[in-house]
Amino acid sequence: MTERAPDSFEDWLRARVPQRGLRPKAAAVLEVLLSQPRRASFGSAAELAHLAGVNVATVTRTAQALGFTGWPALQQELRARYLSSLSAGQVAAEHSGTGSPSSRSLRRDLDSLALLNRRLDEAVLLTIAEAIAAAGRTLIVADGSYAAVGLALAHNARLAGYPVTAVTAGDAELANSVAAIGVGDVLIAISFWRLYESTVLAANVARSRGVRVFALTDAASPALADAAEAVVIVPAEGVAFFPSLTAGMAVAQALVTQLAAVDPGRTGVSIEAAEGMWATFGLLHRRPAPAASAGRPAKVQRAGEAAQG
Repeated sequence: MTERAPDSFEDWLRARVPQRGLRPKAAAVLEVLLSQPRRASFGSAAELAHLAGVNVATVTRTAQALGFTGWPALQQELRARYLSSLSAGQVAAEHSGTGSPSSRSLRRDLDSLALLNRRLDEAVLLTIAEAIAAAGRTLIVADGSYAAVGLALAHNARLAGYPVTAVTAGDAELANSVAAIGVGDVLIAISFWRLYESTVLAANVARSRGVRVFALTDAASPALADAAEAVVIVPAEGVAFFPSLTAGMAVAQALVTQLAAVDPGRTGVSIEAAEGMWATFGLLHRRPAPAASAGRPAKVQRAGEAAQG
């Protein structure tokens, strides 16, 4: 008998079955999900219903009994978990197809953004934004390619006036950073696909220290979900051997936009201070015109100055 991994696909799905159990037809749908995860991950509700010998309405009711709004929401996480069980090469094989790879990638990202727009709970983003605003400090943990999302979020949050730091590489740096946070602080864990063990560990240690923990992921493991106060599910499926970061970047952008609205005065002061330093250090190739003359074409401005002279 093959031993299952402690965070297996089957354990996750069976853990969602309500205590009262499932009706016989819903149980048949569950068995198809467990026995044919690939077909369930990529098929339609009608195909799943046919495999289980039930109608489409039963598939929807089964998804709801398992704690989802319907079949599309269940399938999104089902597919993310199925893909997380595969190697990079196997993921690439699953996404092989005809036509231009770049076009397929763009279409996948557009579909993911549309899915994110339909399902994102704005109240959760508000909760995270308010937690960051109230925190003494916020630590973002994001490794590998996911570091791009963490760095963008941290950079713009600091510009908005909040002490946010991203740890993107090195277990020693991560350990030291987690050791420095405690009650009154926030940790945001960002990880997709198979998840980084260090990210899951950091979330759990932070939670044990009284830190408010939030997660941005495509399919949270029980270990990460249990540590997090709230989990933002982000579509991250790509069409190659790696996940897409497009929807993750969109969530980071939405979160910073929400954060800037928590205390507009604080953000305004912070941006003005940053603008001043950019000018002092001569960072920008194109610089904004002085406030008094903003919006006036250069020729008109010079003509006005000449007339005054």
